[in-house]
Amino acid sequence: MNHPHPDLGLPTKLVAGGLRIVALGGLGEIGRNMTVFESDGKLLIVDCGVLFPEENQPGIDLILPDFSYIRERLNDIEAIFLTHGHEDHIGAVPYLLRERGDIPVIGTALTIAFIKSKLKEHRITAITREVKAGMREKIGPFAMEYVAVNHSIPDALAVAITTKAGTILHTGDFKMDQLPLDGRITDLATFARLGADGVDLFMVDSTNADIPGFTTSEREIMPALDRVFRSTRRRVVVASFASHVHRIQQIINTAESHKRKVVFMGRSMVRNMNLAADMGYLTIPSGVLIDEKEMDNHGDNLVLICTGSQGEPLAALSRMANGDHQIRVGEGDTVVLASSLIPGNENPVYRVINELTRFGARVVHKANALVHVSGHAAAGELLYCYNIVKPKHVMPIHGEWRHMRANAELAIQTGVARKNTVVVENGIVIDMVDHKVSVVGSVPCGFVYVDGQSIGDITESSLKDRRILGEEGFISVVVVIDSQTGKIVAGPDIHARGFAEDVALFDEVKSRIEKALATAVSEGINGTHQLSQIMRKTVGSWVGGEHRRRPMIVPVVIEV
Repeated sequence: MNHPHPDLGLPTKLVAGGLRIVALGGLGEIGRNMTVFESDGKLLIVDCGVLFPEENQPGIDLILPDFSYIRERLNDIEAIFLTHGHEDHIGAVPYLLRERGDIPVIGTALTIAFIKSKLKEHRITAITREVKAGMREKIGPFAMEYVAVNHSIPDALAVAITTKAGTILHTGDFKMDQLPLDGRITDLATFARLGADGVDLFMVDSTNADIPGFTTSEREIMPALDRVFRSTRRRVVVASFASHVHRIQQIINTAESHKRKVVFMGRSMVRNMNLAADMGYLTIPSGVLIDEKEMDNHGDNLVLICTGSQGEPLAALSRMANGDHQIRVGEGDTVVLASSLIPGNENPVYRVINELTRFGARVVHKANALVHVSGHAAAGELLYCYNIVKPKHVMPIHGEWRHMRANAELAIQTGVARKNTVVVENGIVIDMVDHKVSVVGSVPCGFVYVDGQSIGDITESSLKDRRILGEEGFISVVVVIDSQTGKIVAGPDIHARGFAEDVALFDEVKSRIEKALATAVSEGINGTHQLSQIMRKTVGSWVGGEHRRRPMIVPVVIEV
């Protein structure tokens, strides 16, 4: 069931006893994960995350799922269940709770701690409830069973959801590290039991589906980190996600073995790691961690752990690369990017690497050393899961199109019928009725942009205008005309930004504007809107023909 560009209408009403599934994010993209399940008139939301903007989305801070599908039904939502504490799974929760503040938020202890601290920044107090792997409970018409999975953050869960229509197993983000740092492996025994009982739809993390073999164990990083620390004369700066507790633990352990002090830098890093340490998920040996204010007392024998591994412009590492941070990196320093590249972030990351190298630092990253392993199952692990679970239907989630297609092909290789693999995009409506899955329609599902305090006000056409302004510049043309005769009284006055500074350049087009307006007036055209469009067209054809440019043109006609 492949629907890359579906020509589908709105779905009909869900049949009694049916289960409806609509992903509002996370399909065809890495991030913005959010899926809505409907049964007996009630809704269950699994994950509610954000997507980070790409370079062609200037000025955008975050991208949210489109809540319009559920906006009229907020009171039907039984709960939001969060599989784990990464931003692409929890980052949009504050924005949904602004619309209805008493939706219960469910997750494991660490996930709830992370979401509470995030909500505190938004001045929101939520109803939260902690659950554990192995627990079963009923949430409205949804029977839930929480299953431990291994990921790059502690306390991640998969969830089995059973209704009258059948059973779904949703993996969340997971991998099958057999020697995880915290000893908590993916619970394949429960996967197998669920499979034996019958999984009607297996919703599976696709991020590494196109990578053969098995994801490297987290423990394999330690020797590479050890070599980096041993060969660094001055400071080690490590950039990581502020939620990657396992990676931070390895850095702290390595720092201790090399008798270096550790400093957390950046608000989110300090907040999350303090939470993780308080809750026992992060072990910090006595005397290793120091406050930022104490750095001067310890010379260069430091490990600075900060955010910015994706080239985010306001993060600590980007500011170091720009030279506008209190920490100035240089000769003898080593910078470690302890993460993989999220698709779309390549240019900002390489820019940061180049600038840090220009200052004299050595930059170590995934491409030149084993300083990162993925948190997602590769093809070999996914094949194991398909053979254990033996699902009737498979729906790849959490990935770009190439990942989801590769995931579907793996399922087919293990015996899932091709017609039972559901590869769809956000907004496609899938119904399960009597254990059978089918595509039944689509709902509007766009991008919702956060720009400062503005949420959803920025449209695709606004972004197009920003791109044009950034790439092509701006020309304004002002003409004053006599309201009776239509003749030009003053102007044309032309002002340009980001196009050309030579005022004389516009002399040629001024005469063209005058002729075009005179012709229009003689033909009886005298409305200011119509005349301004004639000016836009005249300037546009001149600038396109003579200069091969397409700046934004703002024509203004004033009547006196």
